[in-house]
Amino acid sequence: MAKQRLIKSANFKNQPLWFNAINSVWKSTYPLGTKVKLDKDRLIKSARKQTGLVDLGNDFWEEPLDKLLYSVNHEAKLHPLGRFITQKRLENLLSVKLRSEYYFTKYPEILEQDLYPVTVIIGLQRTGTTKLHRMLASDPDTRALMSWEAINPAPINDKDKSGTKRIKIAETNERALKIMSPGFFAIHPVEHLAPEEDVLLLDVSFLSTTAEAIMDVPSYSEWLEKTDQSPAYEYMVKLMKLLQWQNPAKRWILKTPHHLEFLPLANQYFNDVHFVWTHRDVHRAIPSFLSMVAHSRILFSNEVYANEVARHWVRKIGYMLERAMDFRKSIHGKSNITDVLYDNLVNDSKSVLKKIYDFRNINISSELQQIFDNTEKSNPRGKYGFHKYTHEDFGINREFIDRFTLPYQKFQQKLKENYE
Repeated sequence: MAKQRLIKSANFKNQPLWFNAINSVWKSTYPLGTKVKLDKDRLIKSARKQTGLVDLGNDFWEEPLDKLLYSVNHEAKLHPLGRFITQKRLENLLSVKLRSEYYFTKYPEILEQDLYPVTVIIGLQRTGTTKLHRMLASDPDTRALMSWEAINPAPINDKDKSGTKRIKIAETNERALKIMSPGFFAIHPVEHLAPEEDVLLLDVSFLSTTAEAIMDVPSYSEWLEKTDQSPAYEYMVKLMKLLQWQNPAKRWILKTPHHLEFLPLANQYFNDVHFVWTHRDVHRAIPSFLSMVAHSRILFSNEVYANEVARHWVRKIGYMLERAMDFRKSIHGKSNITDVLYDNLVNDSKSVLKKIYDFRNINISSELQQIFDNTEKSNPRGKYGFHKYTHEDFGINREFIDRFTLPYQKFQQKLKENYE
């Protein structure tokens, strides 16, 4: 297929004029030495200066960051603002690591805690996971990862345990995203006081699929699939303990499709884990997700091509599903997985919630059901506009998706028959 710039597709809003103007002017000054340098030692030095801390912990593993930086610098084709955003993002992740280590040392009781029981939504992207996540997170007994915490799980300083400063930072980020990418919130609303995906906690170890969702980093992605993710899950649990130390509850609700690829690790490292797997027609879910990836990548690069996004992520999704199906087979019917059909979630969320709570033998009181109902009403479909996408935006058809997902589709059909 010939390369096609996604930014020209009718279903994608162009970047604001000021955004493109800054990139154009900034790039013209590169000969003067204005190009942002994405160098590991420079990033670490900057994070240490910003925090006043030096200890990255005995478990700090440099190879993931090295692999990521190589891929970003040699493959991602970032525009000037993309390089700047990436610099700030990586500096923040290193700062989070520094601050977390400070709190683990100063308050050893943090890591002595037991991790709360964990319910984790693992459905593919665009299968109703955000809707379900927000409803379950509204339970007062449940601990969700808020967007402002996902960016900064560790307090900025000893006076910031309540998160006031971190909330302001996240609010600024939310406003900036709305300005830079007008169409993104119709796909995935990133509200600073709302629950967010816990894959961002794995980012602190530089071992997550976030990078390949926002940039074209093929060598890093290939390395990641072949690399043991245990260090990332082990450190994620530490961060979850840091978060529950700041704001206690009774149980966790998490959500990210990333875990589909690593269910044995999630099952090993999370406590008393319950997986909730949402299912939707892949011919609707996958093009929708490809659209989200495209919108994300345009924030970082002017060279975002439909066929490259589709070629990478349709295969990747098929691989994730294959790994998840292998896990289901390995547990031999001793299932801690609850399956949820997208249509049931949309049309009868009450029965879906009951099914999930029945797993832990928890009764949904009338008061709690009212909270769920209010949350559902406050997050209606189309709250930020409607998301438009087609297979044709990415130069693919149903047969291309079938090539990578047919075994999963057959499993879905059996699930649907059992429901009926």
